[in-house]
Formats: sequence, C-alpha cells, structure tokens
Amino acid sequence: MSLDPGPADSPGTSRSTSATIQPNILRYLVVVADERGVDLRPLLRQMGLDETVMRSAALRVSYRQGSAVIRRALELTGDERLGLKVGSAQHLTAWGLLGFALMADDTLQLAIETGVRYQNLSGAMVVWSAGVGEEDEAFVLRADLPDPAMDPAVASFLSEEAFASVVTLSRLAVGPAFAPRAVEFSFPPPGQLDLYDALFRCPVRFGTPTNRMVIDSAWARTRMPGRDPVSYASTLEMLDAQMASRRDQQDLLEVLEISVAQGLPAVPSFAEQARRHATSERTLRRRLADCGTTYEALVEGVRRERVEQLLLRPELTLRDIARRAGFSDERALRRAVRRWHGTSPVQLRERMRADRL
Repeated sequence: MSLDPGPADSPGTSRSTSATIQPNILRYLVVVADERGVDLRPLLRQMGLDETVMRSAALRVSYRQGSAVIRRALELTGDERLGLKVGSAQHLTAWGLLGFALMADDTLQLAIETGVRYQNLSGAMVVWSAGVGEEDEAFVLRADLPDPAMDPAVASFLSEEAFASVVTLSRLAVGPAFAPRAVEFSFPPPGQLDLYDALFRCPVRFGTPTNRMVIDSAWARTRMPGRDPVSYASTLEMLDAQMASRRDQQDLLEVLEISVAQGLPAVPSFAEQARRHATSERTLRRRLADCGTTYEALVEGVRRERVEQLLLRPELTLRDIARRAGFSDERALRRAVRRWHGTSPVQLRERMRADRL
C-alpha cells in the first residue's frame, strides 16, 4: 500500500509550542461538554482563550493548549469515549473553505485525499495519510499521532475523534448508509464496545500497529452530490494561498523558538529578533499577530517546555532549573509552574516521574 502523507513538519519544529492549529476540535468539545453539564469556558479563559477569542477565524492554538484542554475535559466529564462524541458532532462547515472544497470534489476518495493534502488548514491534531491497498484496491486512511509519547488518554481521544469525524462527515456527504469496511485503533480494547459498533457499523479492532480506516472501493468511488469542477478549482487556488501563508508563519515561529531555546538562560530581546530578521519591530509584531501569538507567549512556551524537560532530571535542583530556564530565582519559577500547571514544581516533578513509570 502506498500512503500519501500530508505536509510534514520540518526537522526541529516544536509543534507542541507553536500556535498553528485551528481550534475546531476545542469548539466542538465545548459544545459536547455543555451537553454533559460541564463548562469548559473557565479553563479556556485561564489559557487566554475566552469566548470572543474562540470565535475568531484567525485563532490558532498549540498542541500543548489543545492537549491540556482535552485532558481536563476527560477528567471533568469522566467520559472515556468523549472523542467519539466530539467527532460525531462535527460538520463540514466547521472547516471553512476546505469543507466547501470537499463538498465540490468529484468522489468521496478524492475528497478525503484533498482533506489530507490540506490537513494543516482543517484543525487536525493527528497526521493524516491515505492510499489505495495493494490487494483489493480498498482505500485506506491512516491517522498517526504527532507525538508517540503523548498522554494515552489524549491519544485515544484524538484517534477516536479523527475517525468519528470522517465517518460522520462522509455520511453527511454521500448518505447515511456509508460504513467503512474496518476501523483499527492502536490503543487497547476499551470497556464500551457498543459505542464503536453503533457509530462505525463495521468490525473495529484494537491494539493494532497503526490507526487505520479501510473503505471499500465502491464507497470510495461514490460521487459527491455537490461536485462542481469550477468551484472546486477556484477554491483550491484560495487554499493554496492559505497554505503558502501558513508555511511562512510556521517558518517564522520555528526560527524564533529555536533562537529562544538556544539562547536560554538569556532571552534575545524583541528588538534583537527584529534585527536578525532584517525587519522593523512593528512588522515582526504584526507577523506574529497573524500567527495568533506574541513574542512574549512564544518565549513563555519555550521556557515551559525547557522547565518540563529539566524537571525530569533528578540531579538538578530547583535553583538549577530556574537558572537554566532563564528565571530570576526559584520564586519566579514556582509562580510560573503554578500558572502553567496549577501545582508546585516539586509536585509536578513527582507527577511527571510517576507518569513515566
């Protein structure tokens, strides 16, 4: 089988820190949590994502932010299968121009391949790839996790949300009778298998090497009811322009993050960063605003990542960690960790070590 991967991150990109993801999953997560009597808005506000910000089409969040909200939502709802329900609640209109392109595509397979091609514009938190199987020409869609070391509960949520959304959107597009041939998840078998049977209406396997969905060729060749070659072609032109802009934004964030990470414990001033990019501070600030972030937020993200890495080293004291991460003293480190995690550095260290056992 040949899988066509979507756009890959270049080596060294810190996907966990950079705010580059459209928050579609978080928006639907809020809706589903509301239905269960859980209000996630205070948590979002704590992370700088109030309702006004969440409604902004320009908003981008980081993997770190997205994972933190998902983890907390799982804890508050007590619903281990929350990913299935969030995926089932979605609609193509949430994807904006990309959703319109999928509806205007020729067949279901081509629509999915278009989604894979432009996945960085969809708000996906998995890495999609797709291709035709070698044995019987079935169409195979694969969802890989961005970080194999991700929290298992968040990993299960993202895998479930990914395939639940594909099935839901496919039924909205080509009819309610759609069902894949098989769905495979890499995580162990859960307790509530009836939810998977009811949603996917096909054999569902667990503990497999990868997360995959197999679609029979007859379904893959099904014509999209809204297909329109002219609308499709003109929409792709706009998507290509968005992708080019997104690559420029990602390159900028990556260069700045690397610069800050390499400079710690000293942090290059904003003026110095502007000089390095041969631009004015005003222009650099505007470019960061277009990325949905600020230099201060970027520095905070890099420092946070550095602190979490250093806390895993038992030979380092809190004073050592504060100094290496660029904090003035231990008190400043404690305040930052309390702001990020709601706990002390010592308690966070113990929790992180326990999670690794």
